[in-house]
This record gives sequence, C-alpha cells and structure tokens, in this order.
Amino acid sequence: MTRDVVELRVHGVAGVRAEALLDHPVVVRVAGDPSAGFYRPRPGFGVTTGPAGVTIEAYQWRNLTVGTVARTVVLLFLLPFMFSNLAAWMRPPAGGGGIVKALCRLLGATITIMFVLAAIGVFLDLIGWQCVTFRPCTAGRGYLGWLAELPVGPRLVVLAVLPAAFIRLLWWIGSRSARAYEQFQAPYGTSGAPPGDRLDADGFWHGEVLVGWLRSIHVAIAYFTLDLTVLVALTARDRSVLGVALLAATVLLLAACLVLLCLPALNAPHTGPDLTRPVIRPLRVAVAAVTVLTAAYAVLPRVPVPAGGAMPGFALTVNAVILGQAALLLALAAVAIWQQRGAPPAARAFFRGLGAPVFGAISAGLSATFTAGIVYRAADVLDRGAIPGPEHPPPPGAPPLDPPLAYRWDALGALVTVLLVTVVGLYVSRFSRARRERLAARICEEDFPDVPPEAVSRLRVVCRTISRSRLAEQFSPLLIVYFVLAFLSLAFTALDLAEIGPTQLVQELGGHRRPFVGIAAYLTDAGTFSIGFIVFGLVMIGVLAYVSPDVRRAAGVLWDLGSFFPRTTHPFAPPCYAERAVPELARRVSALCREQKVLLSGHSHGAALAAAAILQLPPETLRRVALLTYGSPLRRLYGHLMPAYFGDDAMREIGERIGWRWRNLWRNTDPVGGGIFSTHRPGDPPAVSGPAGQVDVRLRDPRSVTIPPLDTVPPPIEAHWPYHTDPRYAAAVAELADSLDQAG
Repeated sequence: MTRDVVELRVHGVAGVRAEALLDHPVVVRVAGDPSAGFYRPRPGFGVTTGPAGVTIEAYQWRNLTVGTVARTVVLLFLLPFMFSNLAAWMRPPAGGGGIVKALCRLLGATITIMFVLAAIGVFLDLIGWQCVTFRPCTAGRGYLGWLAELPVGPRLVVLAVLPAAFIRLLWWIGSRSARAYEQFQAPYGTSGAPPGDRLDADGFWHGEVLVGWLRSIHVAIAYFTLDLTVLVALTARDRSVLGVALLAATVLLLAACLVLLCLPALNAPHTGPDLTRPVIRPLRVAVAAVTVLTAAYAVLPRVPVPAGGAMPGFALTVNAVILGQAALLLALAAVAIWQQRGAPPAARAFFRGLGAPVFGAISAGLSATFTAGIVYRAADVLDRGAIPGPEHPPPPGAPPLDPPLAYRWDALGALVTVLLVTVVGLYVSRFSRARRERLAARICEEDFPDVPPEAVSRLRVVCRTISRSRLAEQFSPLLIVYFVLAFLSLAFTALDLAEIGPTQLVQELGGHRRPFVGIAAYLTDAGTFSIGFIVFGLVMIGVLAYVSPDVRRAAGVLWDLGSFFPRTTHPFAPPCYAERAVPELARRVSALCREQKVLLSGHSHGAALAAAAILQLPPETLRRVALLTYGSPLRRLYGHLMPAYFGDDAMREIGERIGWRWRNLWRNTDPVGGGIFSTHRPGDPPAVSGPAGQVDVRLRDPRSVTIPPLDTVPPPIEAHWPYHTDPRYAAAVAELADSLDQAG
C-alpha cells in the first residue's frame, strides 16, 4: 500500500549514487539536473516504494563537488583560502560574531598578500633586482639576459606583468567559481526569520553579492601590494617627491581596503546599503589609476642602481605581513577565550572555542609553506642548485641570492611543526588507547553477553572497531599544539627585523659552537626541502584522487566539508555548493508538501543539509515535514567545531519547528556519526528530559557476532554505511510516517 508520504533521502560527503541510495537498480531523474538532481525508482522495474509503503526519492548532489584532475589540483592550492574562510564559522556560540568575522577577513587579506608577495619575490626581487644585475646569473640564459639592458624602473614594470597576471588569474578563478553556485536563485522570505548570522536567516545561502564585494576588495589589495613594493624599492633610491606622494596614496588606499573588510555591512549585505556604486566602483578606478601612475613613475629616468643586494623594503614587507598574521591569530584566540568566560561547562565549545584561531593558524601555516616553497625553489634554480642562505657561500660563478630571512623561519617552522604534531598525534593515539579499549570492552560486554568460544575472535574485531571509532575525539590537544607551534613560527620572524636567521640565533645563544650551528643549518635546509615535498605531495594527491578510491574519498570529504559554508571571509576559497544544495532542497520539499507529506532523510553530512533546509522552510510547510538522520555528525563533530551554527540551541530549534517528528539513528562503531541529544542505550532512560530524549535511537552493530543459521558468515560491521538496509531503519520510517499522518 502506497502512503501519502515521500521519503526524500540525502547522501553525505563523497556520496553514493542515487541507485545505491534508493537501493534500486534503475532510477530516473524527476527534478534538477545532472549536477544536482532528484531521482526516483523507474516504474515497471521492481518495487518502487520504500519502507511502510512510502514513496522514495533521492537528492544526488555529489556532482557539485567532483571534478577533473586539473580542477582537483587547483583546488588543493586553494587550501589556505578555504581554511581562512572556515575559521570564521568556527566561532563560539556567544556574541561577537562580527568581531571574529572581521579578524578572519583581515587574516584572509594577509594570505592574499602573501601569495602576491611570493610572485613578487620570484619575478621582481630574485630575477629583476638580484639575478639580472649579476652577470654569472644570466650566463647561458638568454631569456633573462635581455633584461639586464633595461634600466631598473622599466625592468620592474616588465616583470611586474607576471605578478599582475597571477592576480588576474585569482580574479578569474573567483569569478568563474561564483557563477557555479552563488548565482543560484535562492528564494527569499520563506523561513520567516530576519536576515542575520543564523542558518535560518533569510538570504543566508545566497552570497553572490558579498563574494563580489570581497573579490573586488581582495583584487585591489593584491594590486596595491604590487604597486607598494615597486614604489618602496624605487623611492628608497631616488626619494623623489612624486614617488613619496604616490607611495603615501598607495598606503592609504591599502589601509582603506583593510578597513572595508571590517565593515558591519559585509555581515548582512542584503539588509545594509549597496556598496557597489559608492565604494566598489570607485575602488576599481583607484586601482587602475594607482597602477598606471606607478608604472609611469617607474619608467622615468633615474640614477642606475648598483648591483648586489635584495630589493629594498621587500624583506621588511614580508616580515610585517607575517607578524600581522601572528597578531591576528593572537587576537582571535583572545576573543574566543573571552567569549567562553562565564559559560557553564556544558555550553562551552570544543577546546574552549579555539576553532577560529586554530583553523586560522592552519590557513596561515599553509600560506607560509606554499609561498616560502615557491621562493626557495625559484632561488635554487637561479643560483644553479645552491641553497641560498648566509651559512652557504655561493659557489664560484653562482649569484649571491638573498631571499628574505622570514622565509627561512617559515621553512624551519614548517618542519618543526610537522614533526612535533606527528609525535604528539602518535602519543595521543597511544595514550588514549587504554581508555578507548576499556569503553569498547564495556559496550561489547553489554551488547554481546555469553559469547560462544568460536565467536571470541569476531568479538575482538568488533571491540577494536569501536575503540578506533572514538579516536577522532581525542585529537583536540593536537589542534592546540598546532596552534601554539604555528603562532610561534610566525612570531619568530620578528627576529628578521634584526637580520637574525635560525643559524645566527643559534650562534648567539650557543657561543658560535660549530656542532649547534651545523645542526641549525641542516634543519633549516631540511625545512626548505620539506615545504617543496609538501607542495609536490598535494599535486600527487590531486592525481591519485582519480586512481585510488580511498584517496578520492578522503579528498572528497575534505572538499565537501570545507566548502559547505558560504564564502563570507575569502572570495578565492572553493565555491560553496550548499548555496545551491540547501535552497534547492528546501524548494523541493516545499513543492512536495503542497500535495504530500515529506520525510527528509539525511545520511552523514546529508543530515546537515537536511537540517539547514528545514531551517529555511516556511512555517506552513513545517507541519507536513519529519526528519530522519543517521550516521549524523551534527552534534559529535559539527556541534563541537561550529557551536554557533550547529550547537544545542540550533538542534532544539529544528526539533521544535517540526514538532519533534525526528529520529536519529547511530552506532557505536560509526567513526563519524553519533547521538545528538542523548547517547542512552535502548531501554535506558535518556540523558535529557522532554521530547528531545526520544530523538536518538542506538543501533547495535553488528547485529550479532555469531553466524546465523541460514548464513555462512557472521553479520558485517556496517559502521558508517549503510543504514537504510537495516530493519530498524524501516521501523523508524514507519514511525515517522505514522506521526505525519497523525499531524494531518
């Protein structure tokens, strides 16, 4: 018997196809398109209904995040931008979200500047200022020799075309990705909630306007950075009034861009004034004018620059940006800790709400790694294989290249951070093993009492699986260690102001003892090579993602989670697929509810999409909607990492909106999913009172450790997938369908 209920299933990250989600061999798309579509079993090919006679439908959005090898490699290099965008969404649930977003936007601006400075360091500093003026460097390199015939100003203008092209590439990537999802026409005024910084806010999933503003501001910052480095280098020599005036104007405009990133209007662009005409368009004109004037000033006749030495002011600029990142991370940590003060222990966020500074540190660390690796690998090529640095005198005929000391601190910091974080991770894993094994043994004893001798080995496998499934929750100290090390790595670049590198510091502290100096030199050199291996490893991950299913699944999880939230911090981050998926899912549910009732069923990350869609539904639709989640990370992961958006208040809001027609299935063997309100065993009283205590339903996994009479092997350990083939899943669907019928 077919019921007047549609079970709409939503898959998770790196999701399965609609055929597997519906457990039907032949499906047909009934709405949407190949990128994200709604599918049903094709009539005439077997049973087309689900448990309790409900109509089954699947929302397959997996094609929104998959792509070619080239696209995956490009996205891997957008990791610093992605993590800087994620940082703003990791804030504590207390007030002050505007402060956190402003700090994260400033941190994102420094990351854009770091990438631009890397291009400037290669083309203008290493090639245009150091290599070209040294004849042995251009020997046998005709593609560089002709630059030596140009005066310094025109030479810098010619080479500045390449960093300008890089900036243009970033703009193109940002604008092209914006057309993919942000331009999806999300309905407005459907949720009944005012615009703001909540998942139920009107316009929350429509970031086209904001991303456009941020893209213009970041492009302006990038061009002003390029202009500034050229002007500093030239005015340091001639000190002309025209150059100093142009330099002052560039500094003021760059500062104005940073102030723009802190405007409250960027937090709710649909409610505030339109900044396009009064701010963004004049800013674009200013960028063009300053860049043209800088190029014109650079080609003016001036006294020749003596050969040797680095480009004036470049090392200081790099150092200032890195120290600015350290200051912003410290400010983020201070704000997070301040917002957590006075909160009861149950309401405190994961590791005291330090998600924003931790993810900001990851972003800053990756940007330092990428940029230092680019500059040092370019220096290796230009100086014909010699590692640049004061402890390595260049061989005869090699140019005395001098990259900023800050990059050497970055290289050493990257090596030390990776090594120490690895050691701490191994220690945490081993230290927590006994506690996890005791917990697993207790669960196994309660679930499988009186196990026969022939099933003991199977029981050990189950206990080991449960123990490993709790490993992810033990790594909060690891993130704190990473934040501290990343902050110290950035802060140590302050020694560059005194022209002190790692080896010079060891010389001062160790009294010029040769062994210690040698160790410092070797560690720093290893750091410069390690960052190159990191970059190479990212490329290989992108390639292997389309060869190895395990690598593809891991990369898919990273991108699906990293690009879930809108780009409110950095416009060059991977595009937010949820800006199409959530409004599209809400629109489909609203359309179905006009004639039927809808049971929204979300697996894993699909539970987050389903929850966000429910918060966007109009009140008149919610009375015809129920929710089934399984393998859900809503509380176990998202509620801890993003408490301001998936915390307890948000979960209770969802339950109240749908009249608590909600069941959440979870297993102890699942490494991702878990309970939302109460992790009690069936038959035990829930940990919370009221209807919230009835939401969570624990499923014993596996169903047995012995071989059933009609089988040849024991039941499998299903862990995170599948859920919909479990008979207890069918019982939950029938229960929720009955509750929808009773609600009318």
